[in-house]
Amino acid sequence: MIESLARRRQRIALIVLLLLVAATMLVSASWGYSSLGIKRVFPVLFGDGSRKEEFVLFSIRLPRIFITFLAGVGLALSGAILQRVTRNDLADPGIIGINTGAGLGVAVFFLYAPIEPGSFVYLLTLVAFASAMLTAVFIYLFSYRKGEGLNPVRLVLIGVGFSLSVSGIMTVIISSVADREKVDFIAKWQSGSIWGTDWVFIWALLPWLLLLIPFTLYKANQLNLLELSEPVAVGIGLPVQKERIWLLVAAVALAASSVSVTGGISFIGLMAPHIAKALVGPRNQLSLPIAMLIGGWLLLAADTIGRNLADPSGVPAGVVAAFIGAPYFVYLLLRRTAS
Repeated sequence: MIESLARRRQRIALIVLLLLVAATMLVSASWGYSSLGIKRVFPVLFGDGSRKEEFVLFSIRLPRIFITFLAGVGLALSGAILQRVTRNDLADPGIIGINTGAGLGVAVFFLYAPIEPGSFVYLLTLVAFASAMLTAVFIYLFSYRKGEGLNPVRLVLIGVGFSLSVSGIMTVIISSVADREKVDFIAKWQSGSIWGTDWVFIWALLPWLLLLIPFTLYKANQLNLLELSEPVAVGIGLPVQKERIWLLVAAVALAASSVSVTGGISFIGLMAPHIAKALVGPRNQLSLPIAMLIGGWLLLAADTIGRNLADPSGVPAGVVAAFIGAPYFVYLLLRRTAS
């Protein structure tokens, strides 16, 4: 009975979220500097539009919409994995420094790598992953204590420390570069302004999601067990360290590939898993798909609102997400310390 009720709640949540995502995509496609109008989106989509309308929709709006949604999905799933593996409700790839680590790799690669433009985007995701992975290894090593495992509070504090340190290194690197165009790009990336707005960025991100989403859903039961205390998980027969490492690698890859084409986005991976658990409960088989849709919708809505708030360039999606997510983080922190 409880199982069927949970499944029913998940189906209802999936339907509502899919409708919400579709409605937000429609608004995002029609709302902007060059307005299409909601009534014109479908005619243009099916070939009944002027050359200008087709250019606006297919070359500007749709790539950005899909990139933003897919990146939100990746960040939400990354945050969900981190929260389960570390048993820390405050874990988020942006808060604990993984996104910043990816950003350092992106900055160095963009500024100094002699690479052909045609392969730049595809290599960028690999560089971001390698840099984020190195950062995650250091955070993990500093947070882990033999006989105690991962301390959730220590993980957040060390992650925030790493994030600030890496941000300082990026500032030093930027200040030493004379090329204004490159400096503007890195500053834009740091603010979380969606910069990957062409179809090629979708093809760079999509393989990571197609590989890691099924992998994570397959590991949903292991995530359930990892949320238990470590002695209980070991007693059940789960190879805790092996599973934890593989899932952390997946979380880092999801976050790094997502932010490599969108910029430094935080708080999406924090909020989406919590909202999903509130809707359908803590069981990962039910909550992970909901969290992914919520993450995609949150980032899509943040970008749609942000790019239309101010002319000509708007407000970065990362700033809008932080405006919503930072108070939520403080709320979770206060609730955790109170308990």
